[in-house]
Amino acid sequence: MVLLLTVVGWLYVTLMMAVAEANHPQGSLLGAMFTFLLYGVGPVALIIYLMGRSARRAARRKREQMEAPASAQPDTGGETPADAVAPVRKEP
Repeated sequence: MVLLLTVVGWLYVTLMMAVAEANHPQGSLLGAMFTFLLYGVGPVALIIYLMGRSARRAARRKREQMEAPASAQPDTGGETPADAVAPVRKEP
């Protein structure tokens, strides 16, 4: 909730910076657009991406657990496993 409020506030401030630059006698609309993109949208997108990393990681782990086949589960049959390597007989 605090992050959303901060994001909205920062975008408002950068929008007002862009409007002030566009209305300035030496300013331009292109400069105002770059101001809004480079000071507002760019940093906000980066912060949201970095802050959402843990949520994306948790969702990926949950999805991988749901997709895991039943054969990947540990053996719970209670039987001893057979030898992985068959014994080699010596020739007489």
